[in-house]
Amino acid sequence: MTRRYQPHNNQEAGGNPVSYEHILYDVEDQILTITLNRPDNLNAFTATMRDELIDAFDKADEDDNVRAIIMTGAGRAFCAGADLGAGKDTFNYKARGLQKEGEVHRDGGGRVTLRMYQSKKPIIGAINGPAVGIGATMTLPMDIRLASDKARMGFVFSRRGIVMEACSSWFLPRLVGISQAAEWVYSGRIFPADEAKEGGLVKAVYPHDELIPAARSLANELIADSAPVSVALCRQMMWRMLGADHPMEAHKVDSRGISMMGQSPDVAEGVTSFLEKRPAKFSMRPSTDMPEFYPWWEEPEFK
Repeated sequence: MTRRYQPHNNQEAGGNPVSYEHILYDVEDQILTITLNRPDNLNAFTATMRDELIDAFDKADEDDNVRAIIMTGAGRAFCAGADLGAGKDTFNYKARGLQKEGEVHRDGGGRVTLRMYQSKKPIIGAINGPAVGIGATMTLPMDIRLASDKARMGFVFSRRGIVMEACSSWFLPRLVGISQAAEWVYSGRIFPADEAKEGGLVKAVYPHDELIPAARSLANELIADSAPVSVALCRQMMWRMLGADHPMEAHKVDSRGISMMGQSPDVAEGVTSFLEKRPAKFSMRPSTDMPEFYPWWEEPEFK
């Protein structure tokens, strides 16, 4: 059964309605597909797209019918980067009246990738075409990235005179190593999907028409026999330990997780079903049944 939210009406904190104008939100067989949907503009990133993506990830975390998320683009591009409709003032937020005197304007791409980083659901990137600037950095907090043979990627900031954004200076070196990250970022060149695979940025490259079926197959593999709460916890454990200063931090979280989850109905079911040689039927829900020790971190504030 497919549920399509386009447009999707929600409420901002102030009660104003929000419509999904620049993304599509489709749930089928417990897999959410978020499609960047400005094909006539190569899915260029806008403030509207930023807000809708954050809202979509909020919605996905609260929907227990969503077990995994695929992100892709409509048309021939994944995302061609920031919408440059404001010309030379695209990144001059003060000139555009978006930055108050004495304040720092928060990077919109960073707000999206931070929300993706917090996700309870695994995220698969299906990079169907050019992914440049925020189109490339948006993929970094995805758990697994797959690419079409038509995809090209580029961290083009040095060619625009700006700097890395979307928290990519944190994500990219951790994913591909400092040397590979430096080569791509300093040069700002656009590179093909095969090079992205060789550099460790994408897991696999597929013929264009096979990309979405491959992403759905992978998503099904991730969710078919796994416990949703276990996956949510393990996702946060792995991503957050990338910034830990000692393996003791992992040991603390591991120990609390095993201790608390060991008393849960999901672990009882997981062990019993294994011993009885039958499929497990897990009952715990990420929306309501996360253990008491979660979250074990304090979210830093933007200052």
